[in-house]
Amino acid sequence: MSRSLSSPRTTTQHSKDAEPGGSTSRTLARLGLGAMLLLTGTGHLSFWRREFTAQVPESLPFNKDFVVVSSGFVELALATALLAAPARRRVPMGLVLAAFFVAVFPGNISQYQTRRSSFGLDTDNKRFARLFFQPVFVAWALWSTGADRAKRRRDGRTSEVTHATWRERAGWQGRSEKRTKP
Repeated sequence: MSRSLSSPRTTTQHSKDAEPGGSTSRTLARLGLGAMLLLTGTGHLSFWRREFTAQVPESLPFNKDFVVVSSGFVELALATALLAAPARRRVPMGLVLAAFFVAVFPGNISQYQTRRSSFGLDTDNKRFARLFFQPVFVAWALWSTGADRAKRRRDGRTSEVTHATWRERAGWQGRSEKRTKP
């Protein structure tokens, strides 16, 4: 049974904007981020292994190679989850990915402080400029998954996007209508 295009449920709850990360530009950004993570995760395990070793802080109580290989596997897992996540899981995935980018930031700081060259970052100015890209990755993760729109407001109510997604999953069609059974 098909619904008419003018149906409120069709136009509001099933629109691409009602799902976190559902627009074409966000989808392309999410796919690009996933591809980047697949590349860097693979690089951690193979062709960029030495480059990534230069970013491991001396203060970590682990073998540097272990840290690089482990983070490579984590990046591959995050990439797979990001690319395969259904719409309802994209917001949590974006939050986890943003947290990951924050967690690896000390490696970038360490590379700057210890003046280690890797990935063409062979001057202090280049290493310093690289520090400003990490917030871009955090924003990319949040925006591409719709996590930037699904946060709670100060008054405790959830945003319109979160409400639309929740109503759709719960089967609600409107304020005065009762819940439908699937």
